[in-house]
Amino acid sequence: MSTVTSKDGTTIAFDAVGSGRPLIMIDGATAYRAVNPLNAQTGELLADEFRTYAYDRRGRGESTDTAPYAIEREIEDVAALVEDAGGGPAVIFGWSSGGVLALDVAASGLVPVSHVAVFEPPFVVDDTRPPLPSDYVEKLDAAVAAGDPGEAVAIFMTDASGGSREDVEGLKQSDFWPIMLGIAPTIAYDGRIMGTTMSGNPLPADRWASITVPVLAMHGIDTWPTLIPGPKALAELLPTATLKPVPGENHATTPEVLAPTLREFVREA
Repeated sequence: MSTVTSKDGTTIAFDAVGSGRPLIMIDGATAYRAVNPLNAQTGELLADEFRTYAYDRRGRGESTDTAPYAIEREIEDVAALVEDAGGGPAVIFGWSSGGVLALDVAASGLVPVSHVAVFEPPFVVDDTRPPLPSDYVEKLDAAVAAGDPGEAVAIFMTDASGGSREDVEGLKQSDFWPIMLGIAPTIAYDGRIMGTTMSGNPLPADRWASITVPVLAMHGIDTWPTLIPGPKALAELLPTATLKPVPGENHATTPEVLAPTLREFVREA
């Protein structure tokens, strides 16, 4: 494990493998290196051409955190990683809500970026699933402030992920429950990143309008149907974006699929 220090003093822990063009892998809500090995495994498959960074987003795993939270702080975290890699320009990849952060990184102008790739950003742009409640982030903040991280996890699982309270009770019986409690304060971070993009309305026309680099919007061929409209909407919104269905299901794909897809995208775009 290595670390970098972000602009506000937060320590960001990461593993890096390979040499060449920097590739920063951004996890979605609740995920980090210890529970998601896909980033590191993808990096191993790309080690001949990329220096791939798998890192713990602030407040998770072995990274620290600094209040107050702002999306800009997470952009600065990515900037610190790119600087560690030699300054870029970097390929930025994100899973789920991490893909939305990847788009924000590219749009910020604070990080030199050559390509952006996202896998199933969970936008809600139609009526294929209920929209995120307008008070979602407020409810998460209130649960954490009340010392009830379990309720924050339950809100995420039901309001954002479409599960039931029975699903929550089942998770409480698993070894993963303590892990979820540990990262519960960071769930609201991703809620802020998603913003209004899960409201059932079209994506905001201006949020990523400054992106001029190639963008790859992916979804699994056999994923949950509610996760397909989001990548499609992004590909239709951004002039530099391409939609690509890839083998995968249930909001995930494999390193054996992701690595060659990223390699081809960067070589050809």
